[in-house]
Amino acid sequence: MVKNLLKFSIFKSMKNNELEALQYPIGKFQRPKEIGHEQIQEWIEVLEKLPNELTLLVEGLTEEQLETPYRPGGWTVRQTIHHIADSHHNSYIRFKWALTEDTPIIKAYDEKAWAELFDSRTAPVQLALDHLSAVHGRLVYLLKGLGEEQLKRGFIHPDSRVEVALDENIGQYAWHGRHHFSHIYNLMQRKGWAR
Repeated sequence: MVKNLLKFSIFKSMKNNELEALQYPIGKFQRPKEIGHEQIQEWIEVLEKLPNELTLLVEGLTEEQLETPYRPGGWTVRQTIHHIADSHHNSYIRFKWALTEDTPIIKAYDEKAWAELFDSRTAPVQLALDHLSAVHGRLVYLLKGLGEEQLKRGFIHPDSRVEVALDENIGQYAWHGRHHFSHIYNLMQRKGWAR
């Protein structure tokens, strides 16, 4: 109860645009009108580089720093890193479903509940970084082998009931990785931890 009141008072004292900037440091994902080959290759390159860039970013952070929320009321750095691995693992499975089934309705997951699980709150971040590296290695290999017709296949999210094409999903996850990378990077800048 006290923790929730504290979060509320912090939120209340922040201006909406300040909180928005902390929540969406690179803005929200914007789907381009046209998704062409060059755009897809750019997004795949972002996905390919993310595990190493994230590893280098958080290398040497102390346990205390890993327990620091990236914004008031937000996840800790540790939870954020585990979330990226969990989310991108789920995305990899969604790609596979869409490629092997006809417009499947995917299984959603409760990302907030997953972030509160014991492993997300306490496990060494190296476990998540290694997992992310393996998932991205396989995902990037898969994506580089897909043709234009395969990239137009899609899945349906059960909450929105909207079909998402695989080419757009590549962009969403390239954005997602940069989004959370920026959360951690910006926190490190604000705290003076950046090397």
